[in-house]
Order: sequence, then structure tokens, then C-alpha cells
Amino acid sequence: MHFSSTRDKLGNRVGASEAIVAGLAPDGGLYVPGEFPRLGDFVGKPYDEIAFGVLRLFLTDFSGEELRKQIHAAYDGCLPVKSNGGYLELFHGRTSAFKDVALQLFPHLLTSALAKNGVRQTAVVLVATSGDTGSAVLAGMADVPGTRAIVFYPENGVSRTQRLQMTTRAGANLHVFGIKGNFDDAQTAVKNIFEDKVFRAEFADKYVFTSANSINLGRLLPQIAYYFHAYSELVRKGEIEGGDEINFVVPTGNFGNILAGWYAKKTGLPVGKLVCATNSNNVLYDFIKTGVYNKNRAFQTTISPSMDILVSSNLERLVYDAGGCGAVVAAYTSLRETGLFKYEQLPDTFDADFATDEETMETIRRVYHDDGTVLDPHTAVGKCVCEKYKQRTGDDTRTVVLATASPHKFAETVGRALGCGCVPGETPDNLRDLETKPVLHGGVTDDIGEEIRNVLNKNR
Repeated sequence: MHFSSTRDKLGNRVGASEAIVAGLAPDGGLYVPGEFPRLGDFVGKPYDEIAFGVLRLFLTDFSGEELRKQIHAAYDGCLPVKSNGGYLELFHGRTSAFKDVALQLFPHLLTSALAKNGVRQTAVVLVATSGDTGSAVLAGMADVPGTRAIVFYPENGVSRTQRLQMTTRAGANLHVFGIKGNFDDAQTAVKNIFEDKVFRAEFADKYVFTSANSINLGRLLPQIAYYFHAYSELVRKGEIEGGDEINFVVPTGNFGNILAGWYAKKTGLPVGKLVCATNSNNVLYDFIKTGVYNKNRAFQTTISPSMDILVSSNLERLVYDAGGCGAVVAAYTSLRETGLFKYEQLPDTFDADFATDEETMETIRRVYHDDGTVLDPHTAVGKCVCEKYKQRTGDDTRTVVLATASPHKFAETVGRALGCGCVPGETPDNLRDLETKPVLHGGVTDDIGEEIRNVLNKNR
């Protein structure tokens, strides 16, 4: 299997390991698969076998033995995934968010990919986070030999628990900074580093730069597996027949989670609709409904902060699928120059809606009172949008809402919604005692490039 950049009209190809090491393509595009193999029936198989079945067809320059060992090391005793009625719970991993599914595996893929490509420099993993990616990267990369992780998060754009998860994480190779801005500011600055040849050349003797955001295929491809898992569980339990279509409602910010669902469909999973659920930063809702992507709007800080994003990186891969390199180059040139682009030929698999903070709070309260399920404010967006979609369309296809984080990560919001000031149920072990742990990373910056330079110069 080879991969090419969404912006490369010449179709230059690289292997999976090279794409994982690079993170972002040299032209600023995102790597995409050269083909989508058809995957088989996973009914009754454990999650690690499903993950292996998916990844062995994409990561073909990794041996089967390598992949099995890496998957086992990532998920043994800490499986993040659980099907639970109408929800696919993706928050049972090391940091209680769906990012763990890929980021427990990513360090294993990365270190193997570095060795395959003869990279002797230290790998610098640059991360922009709206909350959950940062803590998952830090948990996965802590003290991994030959790596250094530098994470940037919006100072006023994450929950208290998310901040503490990052700033108290121990690891000699970890560095964490708040930024005076929002996630889009952090993501843009990190992408600029990848595209700045002079900056990278300054450290080329000692460091190679990569990413653990979902722009990296090593983050994105493992997420395909949990869509197959959800479907297989419904068949195994007799709730659908093999071959029946199902819908997924996906709380969405940077578009990676829902894009993995699209890739699952392209590899043969019977997906009817992928419903994009957004909060009041509803740029994706507008795009899917109107064909106009317009980031020229007020950024809103909401109670679902991991979705507070106006520039959704992985959307580029969907535009590529729909229209090829030409469509991507035209769209993203326009986005850079004017802040918007138009593209109306999206696959009809996609639908969208959004939930306001008020609707999200009401959904948390109502669902708990109805059946005792406690939702975090991102999953609640998904649940609210699911209800809106069904009411609007009358579609009675079996539908699964992706539950993306533990409610305990957003205790203040959930407690306020329930009117009790607390979250019912047992707090996950990884979230206990955060308040008493020493804060190891406390810096705030308005110059990401300078902070990266300072970290790397100190560690030469």
C-alpha cells in the first residue's frame, strides 16, 4: 500500500512508515491511501483481531508479526472500546477519551517506522490540542526512547481536568505549554513549523519533526477499527443482520473521527449515514448543508471544548476523495486567501446538525433522568443531534452515537447540568487525585515557534 499527498498532482507515493514519520506531506497536504482494500467479516472477533485485520491491509511495510506485537502492547489490559446499547464508548483508555484508541498504539507504530526509515535523529512530536489529544499523546509518549513530545493547548479553552491531565504528566521527554489563543491558532502554528524548511533545517542534525494529531496516518487509520467493532457487536448480539446498514452520529471537531467512519465505509462496512454533530462552532454543519466552508465567524468557547474548532484539518481528505488534488488545491488556496471556499460535491453519506450549549445541558439532564446514562458534553452533542436527525428525516435505521469522553473529564459541566454538583458513578483511576499531583508544566506562550526552539536547544 502506498500513500500520496492530497495536494500533489504528480501523485508521488510513499510507504506507510514514511508517511507516519513525516506526519504532514512536504507540500502541506495530508497523506491518503492509494486504494481502499475490502475488509472481511469480523463478527465474533476480539478487538485486537479487528485492529490487526484493518491495519495489516494499510500498513503493508509492517510485518504481520510486528503489527500483532504492537497492537497487543497497546491494548493489553487497557482496551478503550466498549459497545453499550446505542453508544460506542471510546473512553475506557488511559486518559478517558477516544483519542486513546489510536494514541495507545501510535508510539509503537512511530518507533518502528523510525527504525524502518533509518532515522537516527530524535523524533519531535508536535501536537496542537483542544484538550483530549494532548493528554493522550503525553500518556502514550512518556519516556519513549528516541522521542520528544511538545504539546500546545488553548489556555482558556480546555476543562480543568484536561489541563491537569497535561500539566501533571511526568516524563523526561514531555513539554506542555498553554497558548494565548484558541485551538486553530495552535494548529496553524504547528503546521507552519512543518512547512518552514529553514526552521527544520536548523535542527536537522539532531531532530526530525512529526505529528500525533489526526493529520498523521498513524493516528487516523487505527480509528477505522472501532467502526467495524461496533457493527460486529450489533450482529453478534442479533440486533441487526449481517449486511444491514447502520448510521453513526459522530461528535466532530477536527473531522478525524468521522473521516475514519468514511474510510470504514470505503473498505466495505455497511454504513448508511455519517451524521456530523457539532456545537455552536458549526462551520462543518454549514459546509455539509450548503457547500460553503467559511471560517470568517466569531470563535465561540463552549462547554464542549474539544469541538471548539473552525479549521477542521481532516476535511481536506474528504474533499480529495470527492474531487481529487485539483479540488483540494483550489479549495485550500481560497481558504488561505479569503477564509472560505465552496465545494458542493460531497458524498451524500454525510448529514449534519448542531447543538447549542443550552441544548447540550438539557440533553445531559434528560438522558440521565430517563435511563441513568451520564453523558459528557461532547457525547451529549451527538445524542442531541441524533434525535434531531431522526425527527427531521424519519430515518429508522439502527444508529450508534460515538461516546467520545468520560463525563468525569467534564465534572463541572455535568454536575451543573444534573443540578447536583457532581458526576454519578465511580471516577476512573486515571482521573483520581489530579488535584493533588504536582504541576510539572506551567508555561504559557504566544510564540509557539520560539518555545519549540528553546526546548530543542536545551536538549541538544
